[in-house]
Amino acid sequence: MAGLSGLAAAIAVLWTLSETSSLSARDRFRDGEKLLNLALEALRACVGTDNLSPDDDSLAQSLLATLASVTGALAPAVLLGIVLIKLFALRPFVWRRRASVSPASTGDFPLPEGARGDHAVIAVRFYNHFDNLSVVDLRARVHLRYLETSPYDGSRVIYKKWLEVLDEKGQRAEERSWLAVERGAPFTVWIPVDAPVGELPLRSLQGKDLTASEDAKLMVRLTARTVGLGSEVADERWFDLDVVEDHFELGRFVPLKADPERDVWRWDGWEQFDGLVVDDADGTPAPPAT
Repeated sequence: MAGLSGLAAAIAVLWTLSETSSLSARDRFRDGEKLLNLALEALRACVGTDNLSPDDDSLAQSLLATLASVTGALAPAVLLGIVLIKLFALRPFVWRRRASVSPASTGDFPLPEGARGDHAVIAVRFYNHFDNLSVVDLRARVHLRYLETSPYDGSRVIYKKWLEVLDEKGQRAEERSWLAVERGAPFTVWIPVDAPVGELPLRSLQGKDLTASEDAKLMVRLTARTVGLGSEVADERWFDLDVVEDHFELGRFVPLKADPERDVWRWDGWEQFDGLVVDDADGTPAPPAT
């Protein structure tokens, strides 16, 4: 709007200068009301709701009127495109700063029969931060990306592998899904490591030996639909398995204490959403494995 207003003002000034009149340019510019009306008329033309009427023998005014008309034809399309881009570029999810790595026994589900509690799980947390946007049919999938040397010619090749996640019962599944996503309520994607983890970085992940891999990254992708708008929203978060201090930490994340009687933003635990559960004895993070 500032750009269109500036263009309209410039057209009004040039239009006034190109007028055929017995008055001098200084006198014509002294008529502030006429100049303002001309600028407003030019602004309406630039947004496509009015037209300028040039003098029949004035080429300059014809060019200015054409410029305003072309701008008026393009401006609505550009503004609509900006709105649509913003609409479909919604990113309603806020991610926890790091993924936490802790024993499977610290998960929010009973251990399935035969599962080992000392095997680690990766927990990736997020929440919907929009108060006025309802999200449904949320699905989360995870894959591993890494580089290795090709056995054929020694070149570096990018490999990708879909990883399994844990469902609400702690069973392995290809994806984790939720019917609805309440505003503010945190959600967790649990990724089994299939091995104990006593230190970072991870040396293996679901049977894949990472010691010979380079630039290994973990990607969590979310897809969902919005209620009312009917559009699909998608987001993803990459975790670098080599740069552990910025992406991973050992320990169990601090849980939020759900309370239906209170607003979600007043639940206990928000102030430590990015923190780890600590051992009350010495104040240090709880050990990742026992």
